[in-house]
Amino acid sequence: MRRLNPSAHPVWSALLRGRVRLRRWARSKSMRAVAAALVTLIALTALRTYDPRLVNETKERAFDAYQRLSPRPYTDLPVRIVDIDEASIAAFGQWPWPRTRLAALTKRLGELGAGVVAYDIIFSEPDRTTPGRLATELGDADLPDRDLTVALLKSLPDHDSSFAQAIRKTPTVLGFAAIRTANATRPSVKAGLAAVGVTPTAVLPPFRGAISNLPLLDEAAAGVGAINLSARDRSGVVRRLPMLMSDGARVYPSLAIEALRVVQNQKGIVVRGTGASGDADTGRAALVDMRVGQFKLPLTHDGEAWVYFNRDRPDHYVSVKDVLDPAKDAEMRDRLEGMIVLVGTSAAGLLDARATALGQVVPGVAIQAQMIEQIIAQDFIERPDWADGFEIVLTLLFGSLVAGLLLIAGARFSLIACGVVFLGAIGGSWIAFSHFRLLIDPVFPSLATLATYVAVERVLHMASDREKKFARQAFGQYLAPELLAKLEQAPDAMRLGGETRDLSVMFMDVRGFTPISETLSATELVDFINTLLSPLSDAIQEELGTIDKYIGDSIMAFWNAPVDVPEHAARACRAALKMRAVVEQLNDSDAFGFAARGVADPVVRIGVGVNTGAACVGNMGSAKRFNYSAMGDVVNVAARIESASKNFSTDLLVSEDVARAAPGLALLEAGEIMLKGKSKPTRLYALAGDEAFAATPEFAELQRRHRELLEALAAGDATAAAAPLAACRAAAPRALAGLYDHLAERVALPAPATLHPAT
Repeated sequence: MRRLNPSAHPVWSALLRGRVRLRRWARSKSMRAVAAALVTLIALTALRTYDPRLVNETKERAFDAYQRLSPRPYTDLPVRIVDIDEASIAAFGQWPWPRTRLAALTKRLGELGAGVVAYDIIFSEPDRTTPGRLATELGDADLPDRDLTVALLKSLPDHDSSFAQAIRKTPTVLGFAAIRTANATRPSVKAGLAAVGVTPTAVLPPFRGAISNLPLLDEAAAGVGAINLSARDRSGVVRRLPMLMSDGARVYPSLAIEALRVVQNQKGIVVRGTGASGDADTGRAALVDMRVGQFKLPLTHDGEAWVYFNRDRPDHYVSVKDVLDPAKDAEMRDRLEGMIVLVGTSAAGLLDARATALGQVVPGVAIQAQMIEQIIAQDFIERPDWADGFEIVLTLLFGSLVAGLLLIAGARFSLIACGVVFLGAIGGSWIAFSHFRLLIDPVFPSLATLATYVAVERVLHMASDREKKFARQAFGQYLAPELLAKLEQAPDAMRLGGETRDLSVMFMDVRGFTPISETLSATELVDFINTLLSPLSDAIQEELGTIDKYIGDSIMAFWNAPVDVPEHAARACRAALKMRAVVEQLNDSDAFGFAARGVADPVVRIGVGVNTGAACVGNMGSAKRFNYSAMGDVVNVAARIESASKNFSTDLLVSEDVARAAPGLALLEAGEIMLKGKSKPTRLYALAGDEAFAATPEFAELQRRHRELLEALAAGDATAAAAPLAACRAAAPRALAGLYDHLAERVALPAPATLHPAT
């Protein structure tokens, strides 16, 4: 039973060929560059998804730069800061002040018509100067009239109670601070909450403890709000404020939100999250926005809001010293009536200074004021929930674009494209900020694009270096330096898998090599071959030919591969003429030493055949050990033309295709021969000289007489052939003497007594 060969099946063969092509493509520099781009983009995408501190800080510094270029436009809004400044400290003593002074300040602000008073201060401990506390401290003291003094102190009003009474009479909001340390302290909840969509407690990170005001004060206040800054702003620059906070069970608004609620006489706030009507549930619980009375503001997913800063203005600050000065009643009423008044401190010793995105250092209370102002102005900056995904898509898109351009158009154009991408990313991000108040990061996609460019360019550069080294190793002995330089610049021109190209092919052989080799020792034979083939190879390479191989005393060469060579047929013919001249010079100088040794025939002769046409050229071995060669009918015909040069008794013969491709050369028709596998005779031409010789009157005359000779021979008229034959012998170069001896034999014409040797 006959065993089947699987590889003989057409489908199996196609699969094998496809596998070979796939493996070859996988090893190519393009595939390596694609792999480098993919690895880089995947790593950068993972980095962007993880969003480490360095990446996040770089992004936010870009947003800071946008705010500095285009801060929130100034509008005179009803927000003022009553400042415990250095002048106030100098006038009323060091902080903390007695609560009676704060009660007087609160009462005074109410009298001046403040819409709401919000303290960016926490009153977590009892007033140390209150009379009752002093009476307790004097209880065990050995003082005269101690009992009378203690009784008198106890009869005086409690300072904290006085402050609470003032707070109750004036719409006042107090602050608290959420902390990480667990404790049982919790501030009062003054604001009602209506949640639409996801419950805020399911989204807000819970705090574990709080620093709050005395219960007496909290109870008297119209509102209580958080004064915390964002835990995300770890670089010391304030960019966000928490608008809502939670202990896991209850939700607390910020000081700014509470001030807005109280001034509008609102009982509660409305918070909207994912899952609300009209909002798609993205699968990730997040807050969307909130409403306080007539004002609405966007939120981040965890209840924060970006602060859109304007320049801090001194005219927004009013000193406590001036507020409490009766002589400035009219001025203070004009500045504070109907305002949202925030009380805080700018005194250096109280250490409440904060850096803003604009590069300014302001009191902490000014941050709350800025937030209230932008809510009233309804001028927000926000980072939409789709921004992260959009930036990742931009990273992949820009990186893939530059990597593709690098593969297609090269490093220089791709670097320009990389610059365009960088400028486009910054320009698009700036437009998003300046026109739509959206925060879109231009830095990471741009730097990721540059990183992808560098990674792919380095891979291509290393691959090109390897290809150049490979080309130098593979072709350094066979190519002219000019062609080798071109090949190094464009190594893709060498397709090792094989390709069809239009080539000019040359074969050269030494005439009578066997008798020569018999007279020489092995060492002398090697010296002879090297002496002859070295200058002949130089002649080929001078005309940009590629030496295919050396076969003993023979050379095979071709033109127009692995890189393009214009007018390759003419160059092959000029190389043949140079080879003829080289052999003549070597013979004349007895370079082989044959005449000196008394060799009977010291003249070395060569035969050259040249053909042009389509051939398959490429790697004819393996990727590690190969022969870059040409195959096809044009090669076989060139070899047979070289062999036929013996029959025509001339050294340089070319095909009719070469004669058509190089019409400017001095060519003379030699005759026709039948080649194996051909149905028609092949017409051959003897190469008489180069373009300069072809343009001379002497060659024109020789060509005319040669044509007459061929016509007479074709007619079989020996008498008519005699005159042109004699004229041709007289006018032809010495190298063509053998050709005319051959033509004379066709009509049995006698040869002259003295003949020039066919060199």
